[in-house]
Amino acid sequence: MAYKVGSIFSSCAGRNPQWTDGAMMKKWLSTWLTLLCLAGIASLVCAADDPPPTEKKLVHVYFADKSQSYLSAEDRVVPDSGDPVDLGRQLMMALLQGPRGNMGRTIPSGTRLNALFIGGDGTGYVDLSDVVTGQHPGGCRSEILTIYSIVNSLVLNVEEIKSVKILIDGSEAWTLAGHVDIRFPFTAEMLLIR
Repeated sequence: MAYKVGSIFSSCAGRNPQWTDGAMMKKWLSTWLTLLCLAGIASLVCAADDPPPTEKKLVHVYFADKSQSYLSAEDRVVPDSGDPVDLGRQLMMALLQGPRGNMGRTIPSGTRLNALFIGGDGTGYVDLSDVVTGQHPGGCRSEILTIYSIVNSLVLNVEEIKSVKILIDGSEAWTLAGHVDIRFPFTAEMLLIR
């Protein structure tokens, strides 16, 4: 059964003398429509202010083992926005903070992540501050562990990253501490993981 707006209000008009005036009915209808519109706008604004639900992801961050000879994975749970660059930054921040357990640091304390981006060929570019070279303890094995803690943490956790190129303060460098040539991208090295 369909009702006409006028017939609904005319039935009310018999009970309330104010409804007999058409201007009053238009004013009432206008007020209610305005309130409904405002409520709809407010709900849209509130929905836009709510942050999207953040997914969590279990990742493996690689630090030096107790003997400082191999890499061991430390499990971390990080926010996963679905953006591979953001996930890469989260992994690098975990590496820069150092291990939570009884493993060893692979990146000198005070090193900053200047930038991280992913090239179209799947190369992840990690730009670190020069503290990584200036404060590096040196030694071939230590340098290898530093490089592959970065490379393995990124390549094995971020599907879009196939290899990693390390930059120092935005520029290519020959080496971190005089032993390993870092002018070219590295792929993951599973033989270093224990």
